[in-house]
Amino acid sequence: MPNLQPIARGLDESIRAAVPDANYAVKYKRAFYGLPELGWIIEIAPYDVSVNVLFLGGADFDPTPPLGTTGRTRYVKVTSMDEGKQPELLDWIEQAGRTLGWK
Repeated sequence: MPNLQPIARGLDESIRAAVPDANYAVKYKRAFYGLPELGWIIEIAPYDVSVNVLFLGGADFDPTPPLGTTGRTRYVKVTSMDEGKQPELLDWIEQAGRTLGWK
């Protein structure tokens, strides 16, 4: 997983820039980001070959992230630094800062 650390770090920086007031917590090697009024809005989950970015209210986004079909959670798999900087991903991060997550 060491080769995924720069990706996770870059995602963390993007989330903190787009949602500067977000609180964060780490549990089971996953980072959670949230706002008091919206609940937990984003989760970063590193795996062997990708870092998944879960949007806990992603079903309400326009357009919705491509993966996930149950509940309101949608996600994307990020496998490179370039994918972590895609405009669509950055837009979803910004939308998460305005969308109700898990309370």
